[in-house]
Amino acid sequence: MKKTMKKTILSLTLLISAPALWAFSPAELAQTLQKPQNVQGNFVQQRQLKSLSKPMTTSGSFTLIPQKGLLWKMQKPFETTLRVRSDGIMQWNGNQWVNPNASKLNGQSRQIKLFLDLLGGNTQGLEKQFDLKLNGNEKKWTLTLTPKTAITRQIFNRIEINGDTLVRKIELDEKQGDKTTMQFNQIQTDKALDSFSRTAL
Repeated sequence: MKKTMKKTILSLTLLISAPALWAFSPAELAQTLQKPQNVQGNFVQQRQLKSLSKPMTTSGSFTLIPQKGLLWKMQKPFETTLRVRSDGIMQWNGNQWVNPNASKLNGQSRQIKLFLDLLGGNTQGLEKQFDLKLNGNEKKWTLTLTPKTAITRQIFNRIEINGDTLVRKIELDEKQGDKTTMQFNQIQTDKALDSFSRTAL
C-alpha cells in the first residue's frame, strides 16, 4: 500500500513538474536566436499614429550580429543608416559615424535600440525592463513583454514578438495609443557581410 502511494505521489509529481521541464524557456529562445553568426534581411515598418488615419510606412534592410551590433538602413520614405552597439547609436552621414539628431529621428533611436535586444535574443537585457511570457516552441513561438519599470510603463502597454529560429514580427502597443508593426522578410543567416557592414559592426 505504501509502495503504491509512493508511486502515485511520484507520478503526480512528475506530471506536475513535466510542463516546466519541457517548456521552451526565454534562455532557450536566447540560445536559438544567438546561433547565427549574422542575420541579414529586409524590414517593413507600419506605424499607426493615433492622430493619423493612415499608417506611416518605412522600409529598408538590416544586418545583425547577435550580441554585437545592428545596422539599420532605412531606404523609404527617405534614406538613413543607423548603427546600434553597446556603446550607443550612431548615424552615417555619408563620410563618418556621428551622433544622430534625436528630433529628426522622431524617437526611433529608442525603438531601434530595443530591436537590437529583441532581434539578438538578449532576454536578460529585456528582463530588466519587462516581464516576459513565452508560449510555443522553437519552431513557432510568441514572446509577450509587459513593462515593469517606470520608464517602460510610460512608453508601452505591451510588446509582442513572433518567430521561429529567427524573429519574424514585432508589434509595439504604445501608451499614447500609437502602434508599430515590424515585419521581417528575405532573411538570410551566415551570409558574408559586405565591406561597409563588416567595418561598421
